[in-house]
Order: sequence, then C-alpha cells, then structure tokens
Amino acid sequence: MNLEDLRNRIDVLDEQILKLLNERIRCAAEIGAIKRGNGGQIYVASREQQVFRKLEALNEGPLDSPAIRAIYREVMSAAIALEKPMLIAYLGPEATFTHQAAMRKFGQSIDYLATLTIPDVFHTVANGEADYGVIPIENSTGGSVLDSMDMFFDSDLKISAQIFLTITQNLISQSPLDKVKRVYSKDQGILQCRNWLHAHMPQASLHNCDSTTKAVQIASENEDCAAIASSIAADLYKVPVVAESIQDRTGNTTRFLVIGKKSSGYIPSIQFKSSFLVSIRDEVGALENALVVFAKRGLNLSKIESRPSGKAAWEYCFFVDVIGHYEEAPVAEAIAELKQSCPFVKWLGSYPAE
Repeated sequence: MNLEDLRNRIDVLDEQILKLLNERIRCAAEIGAIKRGNGGQIYVASREQQVFRKLEALNEGPLDSPAIRAIYREVMSAAIALEKPMLIAYLGPEATFTHQAAMRKFGQSIDYLATLTIPDVFHTVANGEADYGVIPIENSTGGSVLDSMDMFFDSDLKISAQIFLTITQNLISQSPLDKVKRVYSKDQGILQCRNWLHAHMPQASLHNCDSTTKAVQIASENEDCAAIASSIAADLYKVPVVAESIQDRTGNTTRFLVIGKKSSGYIPSIQFKSSFLVSIRDEVGALENALVVFAKRGLNLSKIESRPSGKAAWEYCFFVDVIGHYEEAPVAEAIAELKQSCPFVKWLGSYPAE
C-alpha cells in the first residue's frame, strides 16, 4: 500500500477503535452502577491487575507490555471517572514524586488533591474528603519513610495497591554549585543523594522540608538555595537543573502505597502481598517463635522491620510483608496462630504483589 492507502486504513481503524472504546466505557459505567447499588468499590486493584495480565497474554506486538499498560491505564481512568467522580489525595504540592506515582496508578481522568504532609493524606481519606490516598513507604536507597509507617499504628485505613516508581533526583537552583549555601529536600531526597552531596557540595548545609516540590519552591525564592527534586518540579517552577541524576545508586526506586477504606479483594489467579503490624512479648525466642508460624507454612516474608510502638519506652512493633492474601488459608492460619502468642497483631491490607 502507498502512503495515502495506509492513512485511509488508519482512519478506518481509528473509527473502529473509537466505537469499541465507547462500548467498553458504557459497559464499565453499567458495572459502576451495579457496584454503587451494592455498596461495592469502584476501584479494585486486583481486578485491574487481572485485566493487565490478560491483555499481556493476548498481546502479539509490536506494542510491548509497558505500552499496553500505559494505554489501558488511561482507558480505565476514563471509565472510573464516568462510574463515579473520584478524588485521590497525595503528598503535595503538584509535581512531587508521590503525585507522579498517583497519576501513574490512576491516570489523567481522575481528580487529585495535594496535601501538605503524609498525615494529612491519611486524615483526608479517613474523613471521606478523598476516596484514596497515595503515600511513599520505602526507597531502595534511603530505606523506609517513617512518617508513613508510623501513621499505620492508629489508622483504620487499609492498603489496596502498591506502585513502584524509578526516582531520578536533580539539583535545582538559580545559582551554580559553589554559590549554594543551603540544600532543601524531603528527608528521603537527601538520603538518596548524601554521597553526591558530600563529594560535590561539602560547603552547603542540608535542610529537610515536607516535600521535594516544596524544596523547589524555596529554591525559586532564594538564590543561595538549591532543591533536590524531579525535573518536572523544576520545569513547573521554572528553576534551572544545575546537576542531573545525582542519586547515589542506579535503579533508585520508591515504593508507594494506595490507602483507602477497604483492601483489595481476593482473586485466585493474582499473587498478593499482605502487610501486618505485630508486637511480640519481651522474652527469649519471641521473635523466632513469631516467624516460625510463617516458615512452617511455606510463606515468604518479603519485609520485616521494627519501629518504636509509641506506647512505651523501648517497646517495638514489627512491620511484616507476607506473600499471599489475608483470605488465603495459609496466611489466615498463620495469623490466627500468631494472635495466640503476640499481644498485638494488626492487618494493614492485602494487595497485588506485582
């Protein structure tokens, strides 16, 4: 076929695709009406993952799996927006990494609400002012985000999904490196770049703020300040990027969680991860005995980390991630046994592990 024939073929295909997309959206809208009538969740991460996996299995190329997911992410986003207006709270301001993670998960058609702090994300969702919230939980370089972890002690919200985002940090300033006196970022941003900062900016003092975008705002107003943040934030506030990709490790990745009133429902074909808070008695072998309940059932613990409980001095709780859904028999049995010997066991949610 010549150029004109190919363009005509594309026009015909576009017409067919558009009709099918609208038919798909109408079906989704009917599903949404049924869900609202039954009090069901509009967004179900496990069903979303099931659709992605089925599409990837059907795909014969030349589009690759990330492209398929990106396209259908926006299709699903438009469908959800028609089913029910949805609001997603995130750690703001606009253009933070959390904002980018939220948009990667929910797409362009959903409404977003920037909050000042991580606790504000929890409170906004708990009060019903937003349907879901997105929070950072850990980074492959800087470790756990303590503000997020500590909020789970008293919150009744559940984890319904997770998002992984590759993080590229940049030094953003109106001035060259040798003129910068203060560097601002969220604590994680500084942790991810501490070796680079020590090597290239030993003269600058380091300052934590609530978000990376807030750091860029500060840099936009003070010529002797710099921010560690994304290039998107630099573009938004029109502050030059002085040094690119300053994170200490390649593959620097942050894991984010989606929090809401309910967790993700169980689907047999999907691999899940479940998160728990567990406290143990102050006695010899207590931690070992707690871990045995998972090991003897062949359950993989993908994370275990201690945090002060905040209830008494030197009292700790453990954050535990287990591969499996809370409703699956091995996980349910392990937790039931754990509750017999541990003073505190709290399920934080189950969600697709992929």
